[in-house]
Amino acid sequence: MNGSQQSAPSARSQLRRSELISTGRKMFANTSYDALSMDDIASHAGVAKGLIYYYFKNKRGYYLAIVEDSVRELVTLAASDPELPRATRVQRTVEAYLRFAQENGAAYRTIINGGVGFDTQVQAIRDVVRDGLVLTLAEGAYGTQDIPAIARLALLGWLSSVEWLTLEWLGHQELRLEIPRDLLVRMLRHTLDTIEEFAPECPSPSPDPDWRPVTGREDAEGAPEGPQD
Repeated sequence: MNGSQQSAPSARSQLRRSELISTGRKMFANTSYDALSMDDIASHAGVAKGLIYYYFKNKRGYYLAIVEDSVRELVTLAASDPELPRATRVQRTVEAYLRFAQENGAAYRTIINGGVGFDTQVQAIRDVVRDGLVLTLAEGAYGTQDIPAIARLALLGWLSSVEWLTLEWLGHQELRLEIPRDLLVRMLRHTLDTIEEFAPECPSPSPDPDWRPVTGREDAEGAPEGPQD
């Protein structure tokens, strides 16, 4: 048997596994772990329940694979558009994070809340998210991921605020996405300015002159109140 013949089943298996994860992400996007049985999952995916057990061993293994796949997408989205100006990249990172949380509410809550009780595997996934986002923010703000400990500590503190603000926002989505985005960007601006005070080798990037934050005086369409020219 040649190499291509040996690799073909593995490639097909990987494709099938990816398809099941994609289907699972749609099911679990805004449905809690306990609300779906394995029978529900198999029926929705159009496969025999045994196939899910074959690839993921059990429902928990399937769910963790879905969460891990979601995490990879979140970090990838946040790190996109590397050619943009640094300040713009930071803003895009925050917006990508919020959009992901909005579109994957249940998975996001699982990541941030750590699963049911203290789940070490979900905690490990959350650590991957945090590390990836801190490195992305550092790259966006300073053009390098090699930052001093004080800068990393400050960015982690800001990220903790991001997590809980986002959870609150998911429960009150009468506020359109631009509002929490701009709140978090302004909070990050203060964090970056403070980092510069403690670590002058990490100068705060200049604000993007083309970025105009949303204010509470704007209507739901994003246009300022009052007559327009």
